[in-house]
Amino acid sequence: MISGLDVIWRNLPFLMIQGFLGFGQFVGGTIRLAIPAIVLGFLYVEFFRGVPLVMVIFWMWFVVPIALHRPIPEFWVALTAFVIFEAAYLGEIVRAGVQSVARGQVEAATAVGLSGTQTMLFVVLPQALKNMIPSLVTQFIVLFKDTSLASIIGFMDLTKAAQVVNNREVRPFALYLFIAVVYWVCTYSMSRYARYVEQRLSPA
Repeated sequence: MISGLDVIWRNLPFLMIQGFLGFGQFVGGTIRLAIPAIVLGFLYVEFFRGVPLVMVIFWMWFVVPIALHRPIPEFWVALTAFVIFEAAYLGEIVRAGVQSVARGQVEAATAVGLSGTQTMLFVVLPQALKNMIPSLVTQFIVLFKDTSLASIIGFMDLTKAAQVVNNREVRPFALYLFIAVVYWVCTYSMSRYARYVEQRLSPA
């Protein structure tokens, strides 16, 4: 017997039953951790892509303070809701971008001796990023506009500020036209800059 391997044989039941399967006096188990993580990770993407953002904001607003037993400022509630919601979409965009790179590119990188990490950094990601730019920009624009939903929990964003001024001045048309122009200028600038970056990344 190879020196030292007897320790595996002596402890095999503990390693496999407790450590791998998770049955025993200790809370643990590789399988018990991996399977729920895989299932819940999949459900996370599908679930948050299927519910309105406003619902996630309300959940964070009502549920998180109860869970933490303390009030949470509107900024952190809104930020948490946006991060949780957008991560599901951005994760799918990145996945699709990586998969859009031709398999031959990876095989060629491997053939010239690049490691898996080098292949991802220098071959796959630069091409994937170019493919992802349109979808990423679209999602960023949607996110930027959706920040107006934070006003429903009292967060003082541009939309909420316009509501406050309108309650005092009663000039809804002028105020909401103004914020519409501000949003349009910002999103149009984002779109134009994305086109510039995409052109820079395109081969000459």
